Amino acid sequence: MGKVVLKLGRDISTDDIYPGRFMATVLPTETPQFCFHDRTEFNARLNSKQIAPGSFVVADENFGCGSSREQAASAIRGHELNVVARSIARIFMQNAINLGLSLIICPTIEASEGDELELAEGKVVNKTTGKQFATVPLPPARQAIIDAGGLVPYTRKKLLEQPAR
Repeated sequence: MGKVVLKLGRDISTDDIYPGRFMATVLPTETPQFCFHDRTEFNARLNSKQIAPGSFVVADENFGCGSSREQAASAIRGHELNVVARSIARIFMQNAINLGLSLIICPTIEASEGDELELAEGKVVNKTTGKQFATVPLPPARQAIIDAGGLVPYTRKKLLEQPAR
């Protein structure tokens, strides 16, 4: 369970999530400081650790549209935020999976900042309003990568599981 800390509209671009002027910063340990940088109040709350890990960013359709910069997913992951969106842009989706960012596709989500959300099997429960919203599950292979913490840990695990030759 976590609180909705940011409610966004549709077509939230990777430039909103991670502004292009910071593209020289690529290390996952450094990208989080620029997460939603131009939303200055929210960025300040993130960087001063006023937002708990496991909190939710909720968005409408086409979250993560725009460029293919993986720093956008890395910045969100660095703060251990969950993303619940009505739909997620294809390239952002793949970057997020590769980096192990928790994504929840929920086409009918209704939530406001401050609402408490809970993830349950196949649904998001808004504990504040009492409403439940069905989610669209990721394919098992993609979910396995997220569950492993990203593509590198997933691949490492798979290689270690193979019998010695």
